[in-house]
Amino acid sequence: MSKSRLNFKANTLPAMVMVGPVVLIMVLLIAVPLIYVCIMSFCSIDEFYNVTYNFTFDNYLRLANQDYLKIYTQSIFIAFITTLICILIGYPFSYLIARTKSKKKKILYMLVIIPFWTNSLIRIYGWRTFLGTNGWLNTILQLLNITDEPIDFLYKTGATILGMVYCFIPFMILPLYTSIEKLDVTLLEASSDLGAGSMKTFVNVILPLTSGGIFSGSLMVFIPCLGYFFVSDILGGGNSDVIGNLIERQFQGGNNWPLGAALSIVLIVVTLALVKVYQKLGGDMDALGV
Repeated sequence: MSKSRLNFKANTLPAMVMVGPVVLIMVLLIAVPLIYVCIMSFCSIDEFYNVTYNFTFDNYLRLANQDYLKIYTQSIFIAFITTLICILIGYPFSYLIARTKSKKKKILYMLVIIPFWTNSLIRIYGWRTFLGTNGWLNTILQLLNITDEPIDFLYKTGATILGMVYCFIPFMILPLYTSIEKLDVTLLEASSDLGAGSMKTFVNVILPLTSGGIFSGSLMVFIPCLGYFFVSDILGGGNSDVIGNLIERQFQGGNNWPLGAALSIVLIVVTLALVKVYQKLGGDMDALGV
């Protein structure tokens, strides 16, 4: 065996040992399921709702159904409002964390991380208890004589948006914090020395320099909002469905796996398209964990 071949094996073997298991896991847990879902989206079902491998494009054609279009529109509306509220709340909070120099900075940062320690499903059930007619909110309002009888806060679009904001606000704050933390303080000082007020400095200096964090956070909030079906189930009561609800029903009650798979593939394609736009605009892929 030649010396060059021995050197090649000596160099590649450690790399294969390190990378090989990771590649195998990614293929088995990501690539194979995606391929299966893609194949499933072109399948059919028989009269007993069993999946048959008679390939057809009918599942994708059915996605243009009028009832489905209403859910698409509603999903985009909920995701857009959720993203907007997360920006309005997350930006000031992220700026506060980034500009705090004392030990309070760690406390503020931990307030963002702590929700991840509890399952989001449990936290959403907590909101349902809090907002219910017999919940704490109605009890407090009646004790303060603000209302005479319980108010039904649940099973409305507003309750769904509240739950979405609660679940995704950390995903907006973290990239915004990273973006604001990288701001060059000398640029802010230069803006002030040139006579610009706080608002002009924010609009002309801070906002453009942190636009990457805003777009990154928006992407991390908007896309998952389209699929978080359990939030609209628990807080919206089926009155504010998102695309995730539509997919979940096809796999559960509707027992139409090919149609659910087609919806899933479309959602994946939309996600990839938005990520590609983000990349084309100069976005940092590391900020998305990609």
